[in-house]
Amino acid sequence: MPRYSFVHTMLVPSLVGLCVALMILLWAPQWVTPALQQQNQQTAAAVQQDTPTASGMVSSYADAVERAAPAVVNIYTSKVVKRKQHPLFDDPLFQRFFNTKPEPSERLQSSLGSGVIMTAEGHILTNNHVIKDADQIVVALRDGREASATLIGSDPEADLAILKIDMADLPVIQVAHNEHLRVGDVVLAIGNPFGVGQTVTLGIVSATGRNQLGLNTYENYIQTDAAINPGNSGGALINANGELVGINTAIYSQSGGSEGIGFAIPGTVAQRALTDISQHGIAIRGWLGIEVQEATPKLLEALALPEALEGLIVTGIYQDGPADLSGLTVGDIIVKINQMDASDARAAMNQIAILHPGDKILVDFIREGKLAQTEAIAGQRGAQPES
Repeated sequence: MPRYSFVHTMLVPSLVGLCVALMILLWAPQWVTPALQQQNQQTAAAVQQDTPTASGMVSSYADAVERAAPAVVNIYTSKVVKRKQHPLFDDPLFQRFFNTKPEPSERLQSSLGSGVIMTAEGHILTNNHVIKDADQIVVALRDGREASATLIGSDPEADLAILKIDMADLPVIQVAHNEHLRVGDVVLAIGNPFGVGQTVTLGIVSATGRNQLGLNTYENYIQTDAAINPGNSGGALINANGELVGINTAIYSQSGGSEGIGFAIPGTVAQRALTDISQHGIAIRGWLGIEVQEATPKLLEALALPEALEGLIVTGIYQDGPADLSGLTVGDIIVKINQMDASDARAAMNQIAILHPGDKILVDFIREGKLAQTEAIAGQRGAQPES
């Protein structure tokens, strides 16, 4: 190809285009900058959203906190504690001789915690240990309002309590479905640690269904590494959508501070307690009326039973209770309850407790080496120590 032909067909048009572009930037920059500004704004908006980006990362949980935090309250309690002192200090002669004055026999003890507004009528969920024996309970909202609270009822066996305040325009938290909660899910703890004010901490679900911790009769905890400290008790554990998944309850700590092992009562369990207590004044739980012991290899050997057997050995029957009426007797080995394996006494107790009085309980058991089945009708648990 001749050299001049290449210059005319390729180089000249490129130079002309470059010159035109420079002239536009110099004399009419407004033709170009609006498009660039719009692109930058769209990029910034994508970064600020608290939803997953294209890379799967989340940059902020501010929207989730904003949805839940207004419904999380600070709880301040006080009670009068009697002070013990030697009767000699009340003797007027002793007081005059030593120039002393009688000390007051009572003092005011204060404590703090957190709670969650569950209904527009003012029902608040918190831990029983937060308000136990309190003479006065004051609830402080995030918007600055305060109100005296009334104790509606409590469930000490699950460490839950229901308060009520009379106030208009109350924010209400939304409860998530705990069956969708998985280990690894992001959770946030909202509460009032050490009384410094409402605080949010971030973590994940470390485990579910934790029990045998020795904290309460009924244990079915969510474990999380979101920092939970004294004062967080009764506060909200929420998911990335701002929905309640648990009521913060306890921490495992050797120093008194957060060590990344905290426990929360599942939100669905707490919501059921709210319904039961607000309607009936007590927690409604199913009851089978038995005392059991796990079939350990050592115990099975002592009873001359196969060591490979797994189940719960019935060691006690409450007279005229559901188990007694169904035909179960001491020595039976329960292997299934409602088609679920029964090898853990605590898990079996929780399984029966979530039933309502009148529900059917299908029990598979072994008696004299033979497998049998019976049907019991769940009763109402009262003060009985076992299932």
